[in-house]
Amino acid sequence: MLTSEPKDLTDLAGVFLEPANSTHRQYEALRAFFVDRLPSAEIARRFGYTPGSFRVLVHQFRQDPRRPFFLAPAKGPQSAPKVDPLRETVIASRKQNLSIYDISRNLAHRGHSLSPVAVAQVLREEGFARLPRRADEERPPGPRPTTAEVADVRRLDLSPRSFLTQFGGLFLFLPTLAAIPLDRILRDAGFPGSEMIPPGCALRSLLALKLFGTARHGHVMSAVLDEGLALFAGLNVIPKRSFLTEYSGRIDPASYPELMRRWFDAVGRLGLPRGQSFDLDFHTIPFHGEEALIEKHYVSKRSRRQKGILAFVAQDADTRVFCYANGELRKGEQSDEILRFVDLWKERTGRHPRELIFDSKLTTYTRLDELNRLGIAFITLRRRTPGLMRTIDQIPRSAWRRIELKGVSRQYKHPRILDQRTALSDYDGPVRQVVIADLGHEEPTILLTNQLTRPAARLVERYAQRMIIEDTIADGIDFFHMDALSSAVAMKVNCDLQLTLMASSLYRLQAGRIGRGYERAESRHLFQDFVNATARVTITGTEVVVRYQKRAHNPLLIAAGLATTEVAIPWLGRKRLRLVFG
Repeated sequence: MLTSEPKDLTDLAGVFLEPANSTHRQYEALRAFFVDRLPSAEIARRFGYTPGSFRVLVHQFRQDPRRPFFLAPAKGPQSAPKVDPLRETVIASRKQNLSIYDISRNLAHRGHSLSPVAVAQVLREEGFARLPRRADEERPPGPRPTTAEVADVRRLDLSPRSFLTQFGGLFLFLPTLAAIPLDRILRDAGFPGSEMIPPGCALRSLLALKLFGTARHGHVMSAVLDEGLALFAGLNVIPKRSFLTEYSGRIDPASYPELMRRWFDAVGRLGLPRGQSFDLDFHTIPFHGEEALIEKHYVSKRSRRQKGILAFVAQDADTRVFCYANGELRKGEQSDEILRFVDLWKERTGRHPRELIFDSKLTTYTRLDELNRLGIAFITLRRRTPGLMRTIDQIPRSAWRRIELKGVSRQYKHPRILDQRTALSDYDGPVRQVVIADLGHEEPTILLTNQLTRPAARLVERYAQRMIIEDTIADGIDFFHMDALSSAVAMKVNCDLQLTLMASSLYRLQAGRIGRGYERAESRHLFQDFVNATARVTITGTEVVVRYQKRAHNPLLIAAGLATTEVAIPWLGRKRLRLVFG
């Protein structure tokens, strides 16, 4: 007659049937699969795996069937002759609230070498928890990083003194900034501020980081003690990255268009010319988080679609200035953005843009019809659909003619073209279609334009020049670090775009003032030749004197009249700025 098992034996069976750790659970699950021959789905459900993760576990075991599940008997000495004599000292030091690094240093001063890792091991064996984070006053005396003051415009020190700064080149922009009523513009546009950091000081701090061409994550906090950077902004010290990040989140999105209009009106009065032709494009700023509301867009730099913020940018083709940007676009709105730019330009200048150049995916045929009715010339690409390509292939070779491209730096200067009129859906009236072959591509390029009488060679040359915008957008992305949104100073996209517009116009004004071919130079080139300079700043009773070291390009700055500029800086107590070269 069978008798039931004792109760204590039943309880002890749970030690084997209920795994207490991950290694035990893996052992029992694999044993059930290979020995008991249970289905993998049932095993996964019993031991808390997903079916996929259990299949991976089985695969790994097949690759390494000799993996250890049980601890091997310990070998070698079971004592630590170096650690054991110091154990009581380590325990006593921890009771004095010392960290593992403090204990290791104290032991080293006494002639005992014990690493912080070994100290931590001793404390774990003795049951001590990790030391909670301590305030500075709770730490033992020793060398510590220097802490900068809190940014406060009321503590700005303009008393006579002299100091070196790594950001001497920023002072080259001060004569231009002093002529722009930035504080009033920001106040009228509704930008936030406080008594400690007014909006002008906050935006000049962010603008300084844009103008100085290294990525934000690489220099923000390391330069927090640089007096020149703080003086440029009109503060005692530059704000910390937490403030700079938080500030962009406080700005009302409706304030950006107002700032953009007022800023470009101001720089226009300073001599920044306005062109008639504009290059338009979209740029996707990659997003690497898990936010579900972010849409996927094509990223040309990576030749793929990924989550990102779609930004619309417009560049003046004549001055190479970014004159419009919008980073709040959804897929359903992107085709209308070209009309928003047209309306803004009409509001700013009193007239529509004369010519717009863009690619095929920027807008729709319906919007092209609206541009045509407004009298705005456009040149765009047409998508190469299979039906359109079959039609082009059937056209006899005798219908093509060759043209010569002038003023375009490219290898293929004598392409074949097919110039014809065509009709488009949702477009009222004829449109000109220019098919271009022998440009170095396997398939022909197809231009669409409402310029019915302009010579075909000039149309092709103009669109070829439009490709320069790809390089200048790359200049904005790389030099003005538009894609550095995950850096130490993470800003809202619209704030970052607005700062890029402002920095771009300041660089173009400086390039126009210098001349000598720099009008068409990239911002990175200007930065390396002029802005990336150290200087000694001397503050006197009436002046701020910035003296630059000898540099090969200083004569160009002197010839541009910067050496004779004496401008009163409103946010520096009306002291006059004087620049000295060499």
